[in-house]
Amino acid sequence: MLVIKNLKKKYPNTDKYSVNDISLEVKSGEIFGFLGKNGAGKSTTIKCLAGILPYDEGKISICGYDLKQEPIKAKLNMGYVPDNHSVLDKLTGREYVNYVADIYRVSQEQREKMLDYYLDVFNLRFAVDKQIKSYSHGMKQKICLISALVHQPKLWVLDEPMLGLDPQSMAEIVLQMQAHAAKGNAVFFSSHNLDLVKKLCHRVAIINDGKLFDIIELATNKANQDSLDETFYTATGMDREKIKTILELEDRRDSASDAGGNDE
Repeated sequence: MLVIKNLKKKYPNTDKYSVNDISLEVKSGEIFGFLGKNGAGKSTTIKCLAGILPYDEGKISICGYDLKQEPIKAKLNMGYVPDNHSVLDKLTGREYVNYVADIYRVSQEQREKMLDYYLDVFNLRFAVDKQIKSYSHGMKQKICLISALVHQPKLWVLDEPMLGLDPQSMAEIVLQMQAHAAKGNAVFFSSHNLDLVKKLCHRVAIINDGKLFDIIELATNKANQDSLDETFYTATGMDREKIKTILELEDRRDSASDAGGNDE
């Protein structure tokens, strides 16, 4: 579904690679997490595979289409949700979705069907004919999600999709990610929420300082789920004593939560 091989990206006026020789593969039916601290190279990698940024070396293919050789065919198979809900905010929600649907060559019948469905899923029907500039942060994120799904892409790419959202909106996105993968599609998303990644992802890649640290199987390996926090903190270069302290605090939090849940 998505193959990244030996990807390298260097910004102008710097000798350092922001993304340095990253290789990974996301399979059909998979939810794949992408972890790293701020500045690790997550968003740069995602912007490269979305076609927003050029890359210096390597290869990216989406559904078998090379992003450099066949960019239109590659992008037609992908839906992208940026981390800054960048939209044309003078348009109404409906106008914006139609604008995106035109780009992706979606028929009138299909776009109306998809819009009608997702307006109920994301509880946005009341605002769809209002200008996006009047939307809250969460509402803008939802219209970005709808526009990324209107053409039913094989690969759904999300960059920090949960930032600033309320728990209900987060739950709605999680359900849609699971439903998308269950249809044989793939989801690739970056996040800082380790608990969410552990519960949701089949596999996860951790990067630090532009380099791939590890790709970890989560869906069938409970030990990896339990140790993900420690693995992540180690990957990002945290001091061992700090890791120990943080893990102890998390254990206390989890124990308190379990105890509270058992109260009658």
